[in-house]
Amino acid sequence: MASRADFVATARARGMIQDCTDEQALAALAAERVIPAYIGFDATADSLHVGSLVQIMLLRLLQKHGHKPIVLMGGGTTKVGDPSGRDEQRKLLTDEDIARNIQGIRKVFDRFLTFGSGPADAIMVNNADWLDELRYIPFLRDVGRHFSVNRMLAFDSVKLRLEREQPLSFLEFNYMILQSYDFLELGRRYDCRLQMGGSDQWGNIVSGADLVRRIDSKPAFGLTTPLITTSSGAKMGKTAAGAIWLNADRLTPYDYWQFWRNTEDADVGRFLRLFTDLPLDEVARLEKLEGAGINDAKKILANEATALAHGPAAAAEAAETARRTFEQGGIGEALPTIDVPRAELEKGIPAYLAVVRATLATSNGEARRAVKGGAIRVNDAAIDDENRKVTLADINAEGVVKLSSGRKRHALLRPV
Repeated sequence: MASRADFVATARARGMIQDCTDEQALAALAAERVIPAYIGFDATADSLHVGSLVQIMLLRLLQKHGHKPIVLMGGGTTKVGDPSGRDEQRKLLTDEDIARNIQGIRKVFDRFLTFGSGPADAIMVNNADWLDELRYIPFLRDVGRHFSVNRMLAFDSVKLRLEREQPLSFLEFNYMILQSYDFLELGRRYDCRLQMGGSDQWGNIVSGADLVRRIDSKPAFGLTTPLITTSSGAKMGKTAAGAIWLNADRLTPYDYWQFWRNTEDADVGRFLRLFTDLPLDEVARLEKLEGAGINDAKKILANEATALAHGPAAAAEAAETARRTFEQGGIGEALPTIDVPRAELEKGIPAYLAVVRATLATSNGEARRAVKGGAIRVNDAAIDDENRKVTLADINAEGVVKLSSGRKRHALLRPV
């Protein structure tokens, strides 16, 4: 295990720190004692995606340095909705929806963290345990009086919504106070001293640290991670095919592997530092590679990232499938496979519908354009007729129909 004292310096060296309320004092505290630290995740879906991966890796790094990660599930705050970075109110979920989503998200963290009862073991807690029990008037008197509306209006999470003349409900306006109260409650229950999160959470995090100091007179720190974009300016994890989910039932390990394999050359070193456990000197060596060497570095990135999210066996299978598909022109076992009733293939499925069915396009219009543009192949043969039928006659020697979009995206239709 790495030294507790090195946590802050290592997080900085790996590019994980955007802002910190007092980085020097936090580093000094990390050298003295185990720091329980938390990041909150609202349960708006049954999986997290790579947009949350820097925060997950930060919790992992925290634990590797002997500190205690607290994964705070927003069972209570999900009922309110975080206005940060949004132009409209989130859809309100039922208690059953939230509980189901938390179960799915727990599967993500089981891959990245070690849970248990030890000093540096991770725990997962739910802020509904205390937020659902709050009495409104006492809460306003004890906590609300520490918040200036003038200051709240100045934070980006609120100010940007108002500047765009988008409605901000009073329900959402309370989110900052509730998130700050989480920090206070976690400090009392688990001696939590550090809240971490994305850069869009800076206002909420600073407010929470201030609240802890005001009410409980204890040291409290805030730390944010940078917004991750690609070298071309795209937001991390947003692709034409949709979000890059971390659960295998949302996105196959093969597609996850391919996402990392397709990293832009200029991003390889940065992503190796952020999204793998590779030592920094090895990252420095890999990011200097050029030509064919940089492609090898991308494969290492894909292998390491996929092994963390899905396990080493799934990463190895995805890598082998990619090798067979691209280097040998074959069909790897890990390619996404969609079962199609045999009767439908007997009748024939228009090519553009088959492309959507194979999740190679997100809409009929996108699929039609891809076919017309020559990007779609059936069993490695290009087609240009969007209504060309995919039938039983297209089943190849492996018993499937291979559909491809461009050079790097493939899927199989299997008759059942």
